[in-house]
Amino acid sequence: MYKSIDTECVQSGYAPANGEPRVLPIIQSTTFAYDTPEEMGALFDLKKEGFFYTRISNPTSDGLEKKLTALEGGSGAMTTASGMSATALAIFNLAAAGDNFISVSTIYGGTYNLFNITLRRLGIDCRFVSNDTPAEQIEKLVDDRTRAIFIETIANPAGVIADFGKFAAIAEKYGIVLICDNTIATPVLCRPFEWGANVVVHSSTKYLDGHATSVGGIIVDGGNFAYKGNPRYPLFNAPDESYHGLVFADAGKSAFILRVRTVINRDFGAVMSPMNAFLTNLGCETLHLRMQRHSENALKLAIAMKKHPAVEWVKYASLEGDADYGRANKYLKDGLAAGMVSFGIKGGREAAAKFQKELRLFRIVTHIADARSCVLHPASTTHRQLSDADLAAAGVPVNLIRLSVGLEGIEDVLQDVIGALDASQK
Repeated sequence: MYKSIDTECVQSGYAPANGEPRVLPIIQSTTFAYDTPEEMGALFDLKKEGFFYTRISNPTSDGLEKKLTALEGGSGAMTTASGMSATALAIFNLAAAGDNFISVSTIYGGTYNLFNITLRRLGIDCRFVSNDTPAEQIEKLVDDRTRAIFIETIANPAGVIADFGKFAAIAEKYGIVLICDNTIATPVLCRPFEWGANVVVHSSTKYLDGHATSVGGIIVDGGNFAYKGNPRYPLFNAPDESYHGLVFADAGKSAFILRVRTVINRDFGAVMSPMNAFLTNLGCETLHLRMQRHSENALKLAIAMKKHPAVEWVKYASLEGDADYGRANKYLKDGLAAGMVSFGIKGGREAAAKFQKELRLFRIVTHIADARSCVLHPASTTHRQLSDADLAAAGVPVNLIRLSVGLEGIEDVLQDVIGALDASQK
């Protein structure tokens, strides 16, 4: 609607009518009243738009969904209880027992565990590849029951930039849905639909909220995939008995988001609360400003750390000479790679523990991507369920430390990290 994504961050999603609240209201209600049973019945049959139960939709969540639809350039969106539920629901919308999908292995540890263990228990097989696996090898993993390909724009915590060109080409060749986790980049730095993705998921807990107040997730439908007549997606092409024979593929650009809302999340109920939707929408209004500052601070810190003798390597795609520098400049706005810097500390686990204990500004938290700087050693926390072999496959060696660089003054950020690095080697 607007020419600038900056304006979309501030204005999209909610437009008050004359005399209505200027700010998106919090509609803290589970239900919505109607005058006749016919009106309610039409809502249940999906013949009429409106709100009748917050497990399906809510006006406050709807405002946030419309904002993310505009920011990502999609056809529709659905808020969820968390980023993990957004990812799980997206897969469940496409796959059933006996089906499979392909995923890069350099993904968030929780997602890796979901794909590698939990979904396998439910009969959905994940076939892992690396970001650099040749296309011909990936294609050998595709069969008639491959339902999706999953990538992350910026891998957490590996820092790898997705090879959109390769994965989008494979997905298009075989008529497979390409799902992209855009949590770390956000639509301010990358819009995956412009690079061939069909579905985008977010942990809105991170930069979209931006202040560590609200757990949530979002699924955005690109509206750019033809489900109608595609034999890979019988769930979309067969009449749905729970909606009197409705064929979701007939919904065209809204097929994915309509089905995940009215079938998958109707049954799983992983909904975002209206309060969290309100807070996340509020965070999104400054997203364009924050992503610029996060990225600038992170790059300055990465440059300084690269010179420090306690640092074995630094992974930050905006660093000139980084293996992903070319992809960052191709796929990310102005080559900005957000606020996550990963590095390998000399001395392994022991030095990693010393480093974290010496920090004062950066705090040890199970989080990333908010206004305050924070630190985590994934091998002993978020990824501790993985074996050393799995850690290596996920791009998370045991000496990796993940820094989430906040919005503080860069002089304070540098002083804190450099001082802790010095102390880690004593």
